[in-house]
Amino acid sequence: MNFVGGFPHRRPRRVRKHDFSRRLVAEHTLSVNDLIYPMFIVEGNNRREAVESMPGVSRVSIDLLLEEAKELVALGVPAIALFPVTPAELKSELAEEAYNPKGLVQKAVRALKDAFPELGVITDGALDPFTIHGQDGVIDEQGYVLNDVTTDILVKQALSHAEAGADVVAPSDMMDGRIGAIREALEAAGFVNTQIMAYSAKYASHYYGPFRDAIGSAGNLKGGNKSTYQMDPANSNEALQEVAMDLQEGADMVMVKPGMPYLDIVQRVKSEFGVPTFAYQVSGEYAMHKAAIINGWLKERECVLESLLCFKRAGADGILTYFAKDVATWLNEAKVTKEVGE
Repeated sequence: MNFVGGFPHRRPRRVRKHDFSRRLVAEHTLSVNDLIYPMFIVEGNNRREAVESMPGVSRVSIDLLLEEAKELVALGVPAIALFPVTPAELKSELAEEAYNPKGLVQKAVRALKDAFPELGVITDGALDPFTIHGQDGVIDEQGYVLNDVTTDILVKQALSHAEAGADVVAPSDMMDGRIGAIREALEAAGFVNTQIMAYSAKYASHYYGPFRDAIGSAGNLKGGNKSTYQMDPANSNEALQEVAMDLQEGADMVMVKPGMPYLDIVQRVKSEFGVPTFAYQVSGEYAMHKAAIINGWLKERECVLESLLCFKRAGADGILTYFAKDVATWLNEAKVTKEVGE
C-alpha cells in the first residue's frame, strides 16, 4: 500500500465517527447462516442432563432434541452436529456400536430428517464414544491406535450414518487415508451427494476436556492423550499438508479444531486453498467464556459475538459453537429491531 500524504489529510477515524459509515466499511459480518449447533444426545425419553463443566449445555434424549431442532429451524440455523453418549455396556474394543443401524445417532438422524428435512444434520465420524479405552480407534497391545483397522470401522460408521439420512459425515478421528476410503464407499453405495466435512487439522489440544466429560470418554481415557494421531499444536505447515490430502481424497469442506487459539491455521487454510473452511469453538473455549461471564468479568453477548466475528475475519465460512442458539436469537432480535426502526 502506498498512500500519498499523511495526517491531517488522512484521518482514519473519520469513517469510525458515525454508525452508518462504520457499517458501510465493515469488512466482515456474522450471520445466522454461519452457525452450526453441536448437541449431545442420550438414550431415553424426556431426559435432560446438565453438563457440569459446560454451563447451559445439556445432554438430551431424542424427543427433546426434536424440540430443540424446532427452535433452531425457526431461528434459521442451517445445521446441527450430533455427538452421542454411549452407555458403558455398549462400549467395546472394536466399537461395534458405532455402526449399529439401530444405534443412538442413527435413530436421531432419522427422527430429525423425518421432522425437519430442511435442517442440515452432521454426524461425527470417530470411535471414542464407543471404545472402552476412549481412544478414537482400535488399539494394539501398547495402546497405539491402528490406522487401517480403524479406517475400516469408520467406513462402516459413515455408511450407517448416510443410510440413516445424514447430510454430512464429519470424520474427526485423524486417521490417514480415511477420507478417501469413506468417499469411495459412499460413492459405491449410491450416496453421491452425502457431503464430507473433514476434521483435517485437529490438534491434540487440552481445550477438549469438557467435551470428553459430556460424552463420557474422559473416564475411559484415564489421563491418556491422543498425540499419536491428532496434530502437534506447534505445527502449522503440517496442517496444510493434512488439508491437501483430505481435499485430494474427496473432502467437500475442511475443519480446523480448536478455534480461537488456532485462527492462524484457519487463515492459512483459507488463503492457500480457498475451499469451504470451518472451525470449531470447542468446549474449553465455551467453558472459559461462560466462567468469565458467570463471574461478571465479561459481557456475554458482546464478547461472544466478537469472538465469532474473529472466526469470520480469519476466513471461516462456518462455525461450530455451543453459543449457536443464543447467537441466532440475538441476531434475529437485532434484525427485528432494525426492521421496526425502518
